[in-house]
Amino acid sequence: MGHRTLKSGYQDFVERVNRFPQGAPASAVLYQILKILMTEEEATLASQFPIKPFTLKKIAKIWKKNEAESHKILDRFADRGLLVDMEVHGEQQYILPPPMAGFIEFSLMRIRDDIDQKRLSELLHEYINVEKEFITDLFNVGEAQLVRTFVQEPALTPELSLQVLDYERASETIKNATHICVGTCYCRHKMYHMGKACDAPLNDICMTLNVPAASLIKHNIARQIDVVEGLDILQKAYDCNLAQFGENERKNTAFICNCCPCCCEVSLAARNFGLVHPANPSNFIAALDKDPCVGCGKCAIVCPVGAFRIETQENGRKKAVLDEGACVGCGVCVRNCAPKVLKLNKRGKDKIFTPVTSTHRIVLAAINKGQLQDLIFDNRALWSHRALAAVLGVILKLPPLKQILASKQVKSRYLEQLIEKMD
Repeated sequence: MGHRTLKSGYQDFVERVNRFPQGAPASAVLYQILKILMTEEEATLASQFPIKPFTLKKIAKIWKKNEAESHKILDRFADRGLLVDMEVHGEQQYILPPPMAGFIEFSLMRIRDDIDQKRLSELLHEYINVEKEFITDLFNVGEAQLVRTFVQEPALTPELSLQVLDYERASETIKNATHICVGTCYCRHKMYHMGKACDAPLNDICMTLNVPAASLIKHNIARQIDVVEGLDILQKAYDCNLAQFGENERKNTAFICNCCPCCCEVSLAARNFGLVHPANPSNFIAALDKDPCVGCGKCAIVCPVGAFRIETQENGRKKAVLDEGACVGCGVCVRNCAPKVLKLNKRGKDKIFTPVTSTHRIVLAAINKGQLQDLIFDNRALWSHRALAAVLGVILKLPPLKQILASKQVKSRYLEQLIEKMD
């Protein structure tokens, strides 16, 4: 590899990451981040990972290495959260996680001395919270959003509670998980190194679930917990006025983050960049009766997306004002309103669309971004796949076909049935 420049291995890796619907726009800051997370040789090897889950045998063939050596390399990647390994029908498979929620979070989900976490935090803050391209690309994919909002169940009236489906409940998502683990909160850990962390819990508060959790547990990146502790953590989050944002899918949700207004990436995207609904909202929306409002400002303090502001009226009294368009329906404000002038209502006649599985969401995102060909032909080690992907990419951008793929029917009924069969 001596003939390669330092940047070229990382450049190859960034190109590989950007063939997935959730990418990472190239920048000088991103290359500095990657230099902390992996060597240039590792970046070159990782750039050859297929997009879809792959086996040891497949990657050994791509790398032109024997399986024993390849297995050691894969384990080193997984030990650092740069790769997720999983058992599928009795066979070990691997997949490169996206930047979020993926290898960026995993790098700060525990205290470690093998990398400079302070410097990494500074660079991540620059890349995510100062440079705009990554975060706007991450949270601007329409119905294929990465994150959705869980309504806080204690904020619901008994009548409304009967209308909430199991997948809309954080409690049921925890109960149905095959694996659950907790670690250090990535967002507050990053802000801690920036000297900006709040007093919300830093450790044992955000949960990873199901397949990714099994890999994080196996490689000692996070601590395994049971359902009882998971529900206790959820209650702790309620008590600390943290909002729940989880992976935007109905089945096998990979994470539930308990988020504060000042450190969470979703909250910062809304507050710093004015992104409306960086997380898919719940099927509920806050409603405010202004007349009895005393203008205490608690709703504005706890709202994770800054949907409230306090205004002084002509008579000198302060009143809360709700931006309904920004509300994500988490219910934190309702539970904190002392005069009880806030409540949750159903958002509307049409339910908020939630993809069935992560596969469903990823395919939708690929359609939205014109990258479906990269999912179909994902082994770039083969010249034939590169050529076919290029041809299909041109075809899919033709106006009539692009309109068909973007249609509601294809995105919902047809695609949902297809995904159900695939899973």
